[in-house]
Amino acid sequence: MMRDEDFMELALEQARAALDAGEFPVGCVIADGSGVLAGGARRGSAAEVPSELDHAEILALRALEKSAGGVERSRLSLYVTMEPCLMCLGAIILNRIPRIVYAYEDVMGGAAGCRLPDLPELYAGSGVRIAGGVLRRKSLELFQAHFSDPRQHYWQNSLLARYTLSQE
Repeated sequence: MMRDEDFMELALEQARAALDAGEFPVGCVIADGSGVLAGGARRGSAAEVPSELDHAEILALRALEKSAGGVERSRLSLYVTMEPCLMCLGAIILNRIPRIVYAYEDVMGGAAGCRLPDLPELYAGSGVRIAGGVLRRKSLELFQAHFSDPRQHYWQNSLLARYTLSQE
């Protein structure tokens, strides 16, 4: 049985591939405890007009649909290098993934702090469990590399960039 750190390392590999491709370094894997069923890395952030739809979590969910659509989802966990945004949190819940593990907090757009009971019934009753900070330092280093690179324009000079670059 693999540990959360093992799966997060695999998500970090996806994030490194995104960074190497000039994209925002977010990587994601969906696992059942013994192995990875699907994964994805952020795309579209390096475009002249960045896409806000091709988040790593969305791409991993699409891959899960294609490769393991009928899998029992009650045992799955989603591992992602940055706290999911509201769009991704909604998609994860609607896809019945009961557990989210993330590495680095998104102070600008993270949705892990949403009070699920206060959301509409479709989301409130999900019972999703969220844990953060797994391999945070390794993920932070990727985001610091992104925000320190003058060729990168995605979210430069944002609250997230300032916060990330101030972390030690």
